[in-house]
Amino acid sequence: MNVADHPVFQSLTPVFLLIGVGFLAGRRQWIRGDAVKDLSNLVFLLLIPALLFRTMSTVRLDELDLTPIAAYFLAAGLLLALSIAWRGFNCRSVVMALAGTFSNMVMIGITLVGLAYGQEGLVTLLTLVSVHALILLTAGAIVLELAAAREARDRGGDAPHLWQTAWSAIKGSVIHPIPLPIVCGLLFAQTGLTLPTVVDKPLQLLGSAFGPLALVLVGVSLAATPLAGHWRMALWLSVSKNLLLPVLVGLSAWAFGITGLALVVMVVAAGLPTGANVFLFAQRYRVVEDLTTATMGMSTALSLLTLSAVMLVMSWLVPV
Repeated sequence: MNVADHPVFQSLTPVFLLIGVGFLAGRRQWIRGDAVKDLSNLVFLLLIPALLFRTMSTVRLDELDLTPIAAYFLAAGLLLALSIAWRGFNCRSVVMALAGTFSNMVMIGITLVGLAYGQEGLVTLLTLVSVHALILLTAGAIVLELAAAREARDRGGDAPHLWQTAWSAIKGSVIHPIPLPIVCGLLFAQTGLTLPTVVDKPLQLLGSAFGPLALVLVGVSLAATPLAGHWRMALWLSVSKNLLLPVLVGLSAWAFGITGLALVVMVVAAGLPTGANVFLFAQRYRVVEDLTTATMGMSTALSLLTLSAVMLVMSWLVPV
């Protein structure tokens, strides 16, 4: 088979070409800081909810298999715990561990999986997306509060309110423009109704605009990402995120007896670069902010190679 005709090449090339276009636009200042914020709001508050609701509005709950989700989070939780244990229990360590485990499943993953594996693969990914932030970010918030409390006690100060922060993290992860439309779409599907054309068509048009715009914004953000002074540690965190996590997820899925497309989507999702939500923790706790930003940029840039490798290996091991 000609390399240009390989499904992995055909699905990855549009993704990284659009990121490259965004990178060029960012470098040339065609899209500036204020515009990026407004466009991000457009993506997250309008385009992505339309895509997620429409995709899940035809999915029956009895068709969903949650075993791959369990396999994914077993591996991600193990890597998170080992990373924290390796560097020590403090806020800096926890944020770095999250940078090595939290995938960019929305801005990059949805378009990539849709192109590579179609509607069936997208449903599997969106099932994971619906709980990805809730589980990892809530766990991260709790562990960070415990670490912050320990550091506060060591300084002789007052410890933060752990459960109040945990509840805020849970509430913010559920009432959110990503999991909320997924849940609403699933609930609508259980009614047995179908969306009328006058509603379905606008949702389809809005959803189709998500992929290109989201990928261009990833490139714009990448253009503004500094690596100076942080590239060595950012490289190690990127290797953890882009290569080590997919290996662990693959082994976990194998242990659960997962095969076929579900296995492939879980491993590819694990191989996606670091997601932007990790920076929110770095910013909140005022630790490794520059390193987190550098890791997001480096893992995204390296994913051109690492994602290609992961997807090629999976196409050889698990033909779908």
